[in-house]
Amino acid sequence: MAARELILGSPEQIKARFPKLDARQIAGLAGFGRQRNAQAREVILERGDLHHGIFVVLSGRVEVLRVSAEGETVLHVLDRGEFTGDVNLLSGRGTLVRAKALEASTLLEIDRANLRQIMQTDTALGQIFLNAFLLRRVFLISNSVGDAVLIGSNHSSDTLRLREFLSRNGQPHTYLDVETDPEVQTVLDQFGVPLADTPVLICRGTVALRNPSNSEVAACLGLNAGIDQSDVSDVVVVGAGPSGLAAAVYGASEGLRVLVLERNAPGGQAGSSSRIENYLGFPMGISGQELSNRAFVQAEKFGAHIAIAQSAKGLKTTHPPYTVELDDGGSARGRTVIIAAGSRYRRLDLPNLSQFEGVGVYYGATHVEATVCRDEEVAVVGGGNSAGQAAVFLADTAKHVYLVVRGPCLAKTMSRYLISRIEASPRITLMAWTRIEALEGDTRLKRVRLHNTKTGVSETRDIQHVFMMTGADPNTEWLRGSLALDAKGFIKTGAEVQDGWPLRRPPYLLETSLPGVFAVGDIRAESVKRVASAVGEGSMVVQFVHKVLAE
Repeated sequence: MAARELILGSPEQIKARFPKLDARQIAGLAGFGRQRNAQAREVILERGDLHHGIFVVLSGRVEVLRVSAEGETVLHVLDRGEFTGDVNLLSGRGTLVRAKALEASTLLEIDRANLRQIMQTDTALGQIFLNAFLLRRVFLISNSVGDAVLIGSNHSSDTLRLREFLSRNGQPHTYLDVETDPEVQTVLDQFGVPLADTPVLICRGTVALRNPSNSEVAACLGLNAGIDQSDVSDVVVVGAGPSGLAAAVYGASEGLRVLVLERNAPGGQAGSSSRIENYLGFPMGISGQELSNRAFVQAEKFGAHIAIAQSAKGLKTTHPPYTVELDDGGSARGRTVIIAAGSRYRRLDLPNLSQFEGVGVYYGATHVEATVCRDEEVAVVGGGNSAGQAAVFLADTAKHVYLVVRGPCLAKTMSRYLISRIEASPRITLMAWTRIEALEGDTRLKRVRLHNTKTGVSETRDIQHVFMMTGADPNTEWLRGSLALDAKGFIKTGAEVQDGWPLRRPPYLLETSLPGVFAVGDIRAESVKRVASAVGEGSMVVQFVHKVLAE
């Protein structure tokens, strides 16, 4: 592949990514590491290394290098007081760059355990390291500096799935479109892969996975490196949405051994929100992905382990430690369990809906989908806040957005600030009393037939992209027979599970019908479907976990 030009940024941005520790700070780190000498041209850090810590330069200079098929590209030269590393250090994943001594150098090597201790006990140094790591990861993503290349088509549902999986997990990668990128055939020929086998993910420049599952991608890229699921955790959290991540942050920060199982990517349904503007403390708004990425790093900073592409399929409920069975045949055991698996948007009752899912029908509006439907007409179905956020977001890039709702208006289901934005946008049309009657197309969606229930009139529009955000169903199929559910499938907790409760003490507020198993967030019956309330439940459930562990 031809080398892609790197956007290094302004001197101020480079300085922020590579801050320089002063003599006092270096002296304070001495007790956490060991000195080592490196010869000129010696590689001290290799791409993919799973066992590295950070290196602080005491004397000499060290190059940080991007590695590609064309060779090495210098990203930065570290001088005295500067250090290596990015957020992969917190998760145990492999490094994405190579580091090489430019000349004879003396380094202070600090392993991951000591780095985590520094970040938890020294506020000033912890802030310096964490801020640099986050900025470096943003740079790596924006410049596709990594060990993954995805080859596919914007008209392929599996390509969209893989792009979303990589993007939402913050995995830097290069995307090559088979219809527009002239390099595609050359790359495929190198690996002996025919065009018909796309999408293809090339890992580490050596392995070509043909239409891999998310779990296969996670394994190839080492997203779960360093996680031993055979251990018995104090708490296993199922789901890394806002409530699950909050539980992980508070549990790990209070010394609990926390394992989080996430079937797709951190953030859950909220992670696909283009912008959340009513979350406390963010007056300018924040995207669901940015919020979840921050929470993910925060949880790992305190020592929580987060396993990606791990789907729960059953809960063994005989006695603690409880076992969460996984769909890949594995399992995870915990003295307590927090169910935070959330909900999913309801599927419309249309006979050919599955034919167009991922190729015209979507359940989230992220930058990936916005790119696919640029300068085209789209429809957003739903009258809640998620639908409103999607409509406003897509109006920036789409030719026109039709907001399709079954009722007469948005007043009862959507926040006023979103309604005002929609009413003020000339690129959004509200279609009240309307439902989708049919989807038409072949390999991808071409047209949508809309029916007005008030006038009885149907019309067909050349809309090739539909975003479904209509209500929510809980992700509880795997829990039937294990926990008490309400008529809609949501998990009952607290006073709702008094009947048949097996212990002398009453169930705690967020406790399910099984002692020591809790439910938080959207999956819980009668919960408030807001990000803030989900975070609140995930935060306070840890206090109940402590009580159970002390029994």
